[in-house]
Parts: sequence; structure tokens; C-alpha cells
Amino acid sequence: MQAKINRQVLLAKRPQGRPQRDDFEVVDAEVPNPGEGEMLIQTLYLSVDPGMRSMMEEGKSHTAAFELGKPLTGRSVGRVVASKLSGFAEGDYVYERLGWQNYSLSDGSQAKKVDPDAAPLSAYLGIVGVPGFCGYFGMLDIGKPQAEETVVVSGAAGAVGMVAGQIAKRQGCRVVGTAGSPEKVAYLRDELGFDAVLNYKNTEDLAAALKDACPDGIDVYFDNVGGEVTQAVLSLINYHARIVVCGQTSQYNATSLASGAVAPQLLIKKSAMMKGFVVYDYAERNAEAVEHLGQWIKDGTLRYRENVVDGLDNAPQAFIDLFSSKSFGKQL
Repeated sequence: MQAKINRQVLLAKRPQGRPQRDDFEVVDAEVPNPGEGEMLIQTLYLSVDPGMRSMMEEGKSHTAAFELGKPLTGRSVGRVVASKLSGFAEGDYVYERLGWQNYSLSDGSQAKKVDPDAAPLSAYLGIVGVPGFCGYFGMLDIGKPQAEETVVVSGAAGAVGMVAGQIAKRQGCRVVGTAGSPEKVAYLRDELGFDAVLNYKNTEDLAAALKDACPDGIDVYFDNVGGEVTQAVLSLINYHARIVVCGQTSQYNATSLASGAVAPQLLIKKSAMMKGFVVYDYAERNAEAVEHLGQWIKDGTLRYRENVVDGLDNAPQAFIDLFSSKSFGKQL
């Protein structure tokens, strides 16, 4: 029997700096009924992503800002529980951007069926979803790592960083990562095969430590973090280095823009390239990424880790934890 209560997480106010629990509000509403041309989806997994932070402020994101007093939205996997929509039936599993709520209506225009036998449902939000696509396209299309080059990945214990680093290893590179806890360092080094991993939180001189870990300089930098880590890396880039700007988690909660974050004269001196991107730039090639990532998972050369926080009420805290190094792998 279908539930009658639809729990929702609303954006109560726009965060100032790092998000706080009272920036969110959990409420109960009625479960909607699908009309003609609609289906009702029960949310099973929600993705919480650092990039959502910019969507909490007006005018700071490449996508529309979240509305105050309305449920947040994000990438989700759910199950169809009722349908009056051709092509979707009760019991189908779908990927779509849904509200932070137990049940959502959809017209199916943005929904995509997913196969739980091909990959775990949660993986469509991680390794074979947007984080995996970011690591795949960012590293291969922009970073273009070549055998025996040195690649540095910041935020390497995140869902994107794990994929980017392992792809660079597949290309025959020396891969160095940064992470924020001994557990993460050990996992990246011992389980994923990174050549060196630095704990940026207990490294007094990060630039010196990076120099030791990268004796031949840095050819590719996959940047998920920005800030001081990026500054340390830039001082070591080689001629024709490629800098892939995927995320800036250290800057998302900043109340003002940092000055001197990038020195253009350094890029000139090193004939280096710095390029930012969003995963939607590669939407037409998603099937390619799914094919290759899926194959690498099957042959054991690509591994991943997830952290699933149970219960919609805990979604705000799961999001907040992204900015305190508590999350490990893909946060769901």
C-alpha cells in the first residue's frame, strides 16, 4: 500500500559560509497522485554533491538557484510506484533529477531507465554516473595523461578523484593524491595503487612534500579542491602541463573571491593549459563513458567506494559533511 506521507527537505535560508543544519527544514506533505502523462517515483538514493553549494545562492551557479521554502533537487535513483505515462511501468527503476523527498511526480522527459542487474542502483549516482563521467572526461579529454608522466589529483578520496586517479594509473602514470585522513591515505595507496598520497591536514609544508613525491615535476593536475593545495601544485608544474579544474570544494563556502589564486604569468612561462569544465559538456558521450567504466569495473582495474547515509532526515548532514572531510568516496 502506498504511503500517505511525503517527507521533504526544504532550503530554509541561504547559507552564509559553510552550510548549517538550520539552513534546512524537514517537513511532511501529502503524496501526490500522478495525472495523465505522469508517473510517481519513490526515491531510493539521493546524490549529495559539493557543487550543490553554489546552487544555494542566487546567481553563483551555472544552473538555476534552489528556491527558498521548496525541496532541494538533485540526482536520484528511484522506483516507479504508479504510472500513467507511456514507456514507464510500475516497478521500473529510473535515474532523474528529483526533489529531496520520498516521492516525486515526473513527466518522464528527463528520466532514464536503469538496470539493477547491470550495476548496483547506487552506482548510477557514482562510478557509472556523473562523478565517474567527471573523472573520465576530465582526465582523458583535458588532462590527456601519457605514460611515465606525473599526475596529481586533489580530493583524491572523493568519488571523482578516485576515478581520475585510477584512470591515470591505467595510462601508465605516476599518480600522487591528496586526502584529509590517515584512513583515506591508506585506502588510496594500498587499495587503489596510488604511488604516493599526502595528508594535507598534517603536512606542514605541502609544497615541499609534493616536491618530494613528484621529483620530475607535475605534468597533469586534476583539481577538485582549489585553494592552498592548488597553489602548492602550481609551483611544480612542468612545461606544457595540463590543469583540469573540476571542482573547488575549499572555495564553495567562501564569502569573497580569493585573490591571486591563479598566476597567469606562470601559465605563460610554462606554456601550460588550465581548463574548467562541467559534465554536461560531454552529455552526448555518456554512453561511451558508461561502456568503458563498466568494463574497467568488471576487469577489476577500477574500484570504488560509497558512503550511504540512511534516512531522508539525515540528508542535510550528509551534505554538510562534504565540507569537513568526513565523507569518503561517493556520498549518498
